[in-house]
Amino acid sequence: MAEDIYANLREKLIEQGGWPQPYMFKFIIPSDNKKLAQVEAVFGEDAEVTTRQSKSNKYISITAKEVMISPEEVINTYKKAEGIKGLMSL
Repeated sequence: MAEDIYANLREKLIEQGGWPQPYMFKFIIPSDNKKLAQVEAVFGEDAEVTTRQSKSNKYISITAKEVMISPEEVINTYKKAEGIKGLMSL
């Protein structure tokens, strides 16, 4: 099923064209500094990563903008992040 999601994403990214280009990733994780560090480690040092705590302080939303070379690089970044327990991709 995950491969179907990636196949659909790949198609949309290819149709979009214009690579390389900035791409915005959005995730939600439980409030945990270790998980936050794991998510930040997925991105390069040139990535612009911003975080926002939920009102209840139970979750952290993460937005990361980074220049991606190709649709494959976008998909590989999602695959790296999917191993982080409790992470939700938006």
